[in-house]
Amino acid sequence: MSDIADVALGAAGLTRARRLPVERLLPLGALVGSLAVGLVLVRATGVPLRDALAAFWEGVGGSEFAMVGSLNRGVPLALVGLGYILAERANLTNVGGEGQICMGGIFSAAASLSWGAGKLPGPLAFLFPLLAGTAAGALWGALAGLLKARRGSNEVITTLLLTFIALQMVYGSVQSVHLLRQPMTDSATLPESLEIPSVTQLPVLTKDSGLPLHVGLVIELLVAGVVAVGLARSAIGLELRAVGLNETASRRAGLPVERLVIGALAASGALGGLAGAVMVQGDQHYLTAGFSSGFGFDGLVVGLLARGSAVGVVAFALLFGCLRSGGMSMEMSASVPSAIVVVCQGVMVVAMATAAAYSRRRPA
Repeated sequence: MSDIADVALGAAGLTRARRLPVERLLPLGALVGSLAVGLVLVRATGVPLRDALAAFWEGVGGSEFAMVGSLNRGVPLALVGLGYILAERANLTNVGGEGQICMGGIFSAAASLSWGAGKLPGPLAFLFPLLAGTAAGALWGALAGLLKARRGSNEVITTLLLTFIALQMVYGSVQSVHLLRQPMTDSATLPESLEIPSVTQLPVLTKDSGLPLHVGLVIELLVAGVVAVGLARSAIGLELRAVGLNETASRRAGLPVERLVIGALAASGALGGLAGAVMVQGDQHYLTAGFSSGFGFDGLVVGLLARGSAVGVVAFALLFGCLRSGGMSMEMSASVPSAIVVVCQGVMVVAMATAAAYSRRRPA
């Protein structure tokens, strides 16, 4: 029997070894394929590829300011993506990153403007609004978790529907002078909040050079490290993995499945809320309708492509940050629609999903 077991294990090891290179090449193949589609679409617009690519590079890394912009755009994408893979470990799908960003932005702006954060000493002035935004995102994720654990509601549906509610809450907050709208001095006053106090804005890492690279990058890397270690080496990570693999067996083993489900979606939402706070305090410095700009949905794609890897999330977030920067530059400088970048992202997701499904169904 031991000989048979050894042979079986050896065969399984060979099968994994054969499939491993294919699994590793999936993201690269999806990336190359999507970029090829993008080049075809750019060519179809009639703009010379040389001009379009030059404009794209100018937006991505043509200057130090452009590179910093790409890095800053990657921060909220990475935070949402990290939240996605955290929930995914428990076989939960959090598609509500956009709504959680909105909640984080609302409460971060409110804490900065109305709750006396500007009077707090030292780092507390910007940390308190960050924590307020994080807590708001956690609450929004926990609502979906509670519905999942107590009522069996599908978390895909609940997180998506909560997103639409959060989007309307942002709109209502900046439309009402009793909430966050700036005082209306005339009919041309925009529906947005006042600029948050400078002490509540995220500190700039490159203050001497004048570049707007803020401490959000450090927060992103710290969170990525905590998520990676927590999922791989902590008891909570193991319990989430057990729930994701077999919820029924986890219940029979005595695991607190309901608390784990609620906690996973709350933690995932907290990272989305943190992303919204970083966007308000690090980049925009005021709240306006539509401030999230689809970062929550792009962060979802980042999490999908990363395939459960925190390092993959950081890498794909940087890639998508560069795509956003390059797409805006192409539209402004070469008159190439930035929607082509969105098409490339969609092709990338479809390619990854198709290749992954094929590899699962492929015979050993």
